[in-house]
Amino acid sequence: MPITPFAPPEPPSETTTIGFIYPDHAAEDDYPLAEQLLGGDMAGIKLPVEHIYGTDLHAVPELLDLGSESRLADGAALLAKHEPDAVVWACTSGSFVYGWEGARDQADRLAAVAGVPASSTSFAFVNAARALGVRRVAVAASYPDDVARLFVEFLGAGGIEVVSMGSADIDTAAEVGDLSPEAVVELAVSRDHPAADALLVPDTAMRTLGEINTLETRIRKPVLTANQVTVWEGLRLTGKSPLVRTLGALFGQRRS
Repeated sequence: MPITPFAPPEPPSETTTIGFIYPDHAAEDDYPLAEQLLGGDMAGIKLPVEHIYGTDLHAVPELLDLGSESRLADGAALLAKHEPDAVVWACTSGSFVYGWEGARDQADRLAAVAGVPASSTSFAFVNAARALGVRRVAVAASYPDDVARLFVEFLGAGGIEVVSMGSADIDTAAEVGDLSPEAVVELAVSRDHPAADALLVPDTAMRTLGEINTLETRIRKPVLTANQVTVWEGLRLTGKSPLVRTLGALFGQRRS
């Protein structure tokens, strides 16, 4: 009986493209890593990143400028060549600094100029916590304390109670991007709290995708990190819910 040679699976006929607007440069290599972990071409998922530029200082006036309508419109224009099915503003502080209603308006205006559904990392955290049934969290922030407290207020507006918040008081995104994997793990773990259902790590300038499973093993609860939830939010906007063991509890369950 002849042996039929093995034929590798063919990639899906349709590709889902999620575009990310990323501020300056720090940890944007988390996005090609996410695409790889999600299966890339074989899964029919593309995650292009385009950059906008401003100061990378974690201070309120600079963050308001960074997330302004004109800058995000520039980012949407850069993403247009990728023909995205959804767009996400991949910046937590550049969205929550506007408050809940301001961040909603920011996302709505981005959707209008991009012509596709849009969101931001701040809303991604709230939506991801809700998807996991998480209501009480600890926050491990890299930001200065005054900026980190605005994130706590944003989570509260979304119905998420923060039982503890620790801020590392790092002034710039570039400094956060230079943290070693070991430093990222220790920064996060040291700011967990036993009363929290999950730990949130809210800076897209921090490389975290490679450390999520280590973090969840260390603290034995879900960990939500900025670049992780940003990718998840883009998939949510397009109706995708791939199961991936390497991206933590958030990607370990299929959404209904």
